[in-house]
Amino acid sequence: MNRFLLIPLSLLVSGSVLAQQVRPGPELLFKRLDKDGDGFISSEELPVERRANLKRIDTDGDGKISLKEHMAVLGNRPSAPQGRPIPSAPVPDTIEAKLDIPYADNENPRQQLDLYLPKKRTSDKPLPVIVFVHGGGWKGGDRKSGMRNLAPYVASGDYAGASVGYRLTNEAQWPAQIHDCKAAIRWIRGHAKELNLDADHIAVWGSSAGGHLASIIGTSGDVPALEGRLGKHTDQSSRVQGVVNYYGPENFLTMVDQPSTIDRTTQDYPEALLIGGRVQDVTDAAKSASPVTYISKDDPPFLTAHGTKDPLVPFAQATELQTKLKAAGVSSVLITMKDGGHGFGSTELDTIVHRFFDKTLRGIESKISDSTIEVEKPAADWKPARKP
Repeated sequence: MNRFLLIPLSLLVSGSVLAQQVRPGPELLFKRLDKDGDGFISSEELPVERRANLKRIDTDGDGKISLKEHMAVLGNRPSAPQGRPIPSAPVPDTIEAKLDIPYADNENPRQQLDLYLPKKRTSDKPLPVIVFVHGGGWKGGDRKSGMRNLAPYVASGDYAGASVGYRLTNEAQWPAQIHDCKAAIRWIRGHAKELNLDADHIAVWGSSAGGHLASIIGTSGDVPALEGRLGKHTDQSSRVQGVVNYYGPENFLTMVDQPSTIDRTTQDYPEALLIGGRVQDVTDAAKSASPVTYISKDDPPFLTAHGTKDPLVPFAQATELQTKLKAAGVSSVLITMKDGGHGFGSTELDTIVHRFFDKTLRGIESKISDSTIEVEKPAADWKPARKP
């Protein structure tokens, strides 16, 4: 698989495990993808596994991506060195954005969150909160990408949204990332009254590395060792009431032996950079960073969506999570994205996720069960980097 094509476009679906290993400027990326030089990126010029994103980016509906539409998505991604301010993505007129909030009471731009509030609420009651955690292999990605996932919910007037940043592996190793995410959730609870937010109804949503962090937030609500001591709101709980996990790694110890396009025998694959060594060599750290380690019967409801042809995080990770959650008595739904890769688009999935948030955060009853969705654009076939 062409590594360059996979990496930058993964940002359009909130980041992949390999995101940002190579980070050309957005204008250069556009020129490289525009193979025929006509000033547009067509569906045929996109990698097969990313073509489902065209509809999201093609705002004028002409069936192709212009430079303007491309820049609206990638023009604000963080290409600046660590510590330099990151520009904000465009925010719809219906949403009030409170950006760059330091949840850890320091000036580290990675330890900030962006809060999104509807300008018109459907009621005066406190709003439930959806917290988005970005992907990027724990070494790339940025919280600014979360706004596009959260915007439909916030604009409805029924929800508030928060997109959370966290320290990457070039700055800190595990468990810094989960300490950051939990501090952000505690900040939200600590400010819930003044912002008219419902501190008792918070859900977390993430994709890829963000799906991993969302999952471990959900399973480790009763694990003091993963709380950390960041911020002023250590008296608040970091528990959540729901988890939506898109193709996140769930058990590092089993994933290392499952087929993928990532060579997990080296010292520099994403999980190794996160935990400070190859999973095979630092098994205690690998277990500590695996969401399945902490599953217990009091975990919140889960919804997982995962592609059966995911070349980076094997589909078996989703089935293992589902099996262990069910065995513990946790409410859990697995949406199988048939022929889906590491990232997918689906209006049917969007509807299911919306129902899940309505049910878990707003008490709106809805039947949500395991199902299979056939993706519109199947993922390309791939060969594993090595046989398990």
